[in-house]
Amino acid sequence: MLRLLLKWLVSAVALIVVAYVVPGFTVSGIKAALIAALVIGLLNATIGLILKVVTFPLTLLTLGIFWFVINAIVLELASVLVDGFDVRNFWWAFVGAIVLAIVNMVLHALIPDRRED
Repeated sequence: MLRLLLKWLVSAVALIVVAYVVPGFTVSGIKAALIAALVIGLLNATIGLILKVVTFPLTLLTLGIFWFVINAIVLELASVLVDGFDVRNFWWAFVGAIVLAIVNMVLHALIPDRRED
């Protein structure tokens, strides 16, 4: 449970980092980042998963790049649902999806994977 909370916090920090790097991204504060990270996670687990399964052939043709389009759609949906989290347009959502994937990968790599069996 603690690990899940830590990943949620890291995802919120990643959103704040992306807001500093990508001009079309706006996060008003840590509260908005935490809520947005939660909403993005829920959207990815539901709508994002369905879209990724349905568009898998297109993803294969584009060598995985189409997944950034799906992630951009999820980011735009989250910006509609969360106050204090705004993505200006689809282009910035696409750029933000790429930067967010990189930042998340780096930050999650810093968390040691200790599982106790």
